Amino acid sequence: MTQKLVIIGNGMAPGRMLEHLFEMAPDAYDVTIFNAEPRVNYNRLMLSPVLSGEKSYTDIITHDDDWYSANGVTLHKGARVTEIDREAKKVTAANGVAADYDKLVVATGSLPIMIPLPGHTLEGVLVYRDLDDVDKMLAAAQSGGRAVVIGGGLLGLEAAAGLRAQGMEVTVLHLMPTLMERQLDPTAGHLLEDAIADRGIDVITEANTEEILEKDGRVAGVRLDDGRTIKASIVVMAVGIRPSTALAGKSGLECNRGVLVGDDMRTSDADIFALGECVEHRGQCYGLVAPLYEMAKVAAENLLGGNAEYNGSVTATKLKVTGIDLYSAGDFADDEDREEIVLRDGMAGIYKRLILKNDRII
Repeated sequence: MTQKLVIIGNGMAPGRMLEHLFEMAPDAYDVTIFNAEPRVNYNRLMLSPVLSGEKSYTDIITHDDDWYSANGVTLHKGARVTEIDREAKKVTAANGVAADYDKLVVATGSLPIMIPLPGHTLEGVLVYRDLDDVDKMLAAAQSGGRAVVIGGGLLGLEAAAGLRAQGMEVTVLHLMPTLMERQLDPTAGHLLEDAIADRGIDVITEANTEEILEKDGRVAGVRLDDGRTIKASIVVMAVGIRPSTALAGKSGLECNRGVLVGDDMRTSDADIFALGECVEHRGQCYGLVAPLYEMAKVAAENLLGGNAEYNGSVTATKLKVTGIDLYSAGDFADDEDREEIVLRDGMAGIYKRLILKNDRII
């Protein structure tokens, strides 16, 4: 008898896992997916081009309805799972739809962090995580005005560039002295700041937002802790993500920062796998796509009885802002046992830095 595989979540990680699964053993499982979003699988890496107007939603669909039908997948759209009954091996969604499973994959993703500043619940305070968020920003951009983006990391800068492309004035507020400080050293960060400014985006570093200002029940601006105020018609919070663990924790699966998994991508329940941004593996949580794809391959093999292992990933980052070529990977921290090779052309805006340890690039 064909076993039943239920997947909670329909992001890029479970989508890639299914591709591997169908390639290796297309008839191994009857597959049911519960997707909290009311749509099919799409490429979240391409949200920035959708925001900027370079692409549309249909351009970034990964698996359309025909793909699910062709592979015999039952996809429940707009169905947020609220309960996992591990004893009965059954999941139930908020809309009442339920499904039994032999194997379960938890891929609930991550949640955007919302700093609880005074005013953070006002109309016009947005986050940048999925297509619904992009639609809200596009709607807001139709009225013009200024957008304040809190956070000068990867997502914050991509949101800022997209909103600027839609005709809004944009100010980026970043707490640290260097943009994208987790991926860039100060030299690269300052070059990036110049490139962002050249695109008509105001950047204020070492900016600690104290309050979101209100007028008539919606956003009117922000106040910094040094007393400066900046008018705004929308505020976008882009200050990081946290694994979505509430459902897994409620069902009794072991969680720390994320849903705990072993190298085989199994949780504390041998019949339940987890992958993607919701998991914690060897103390590490990943918010980039490459590690998620590696997890997906391991999970697919082990769902078919394999012994594959995920051993962690070297993370790499690429900024998706038209006209800016930025790539960062590995460990760039200074240390006595490391050497560096640097190529810099200030006039051309070129900066390349390789870090070596024991004659190897790290």
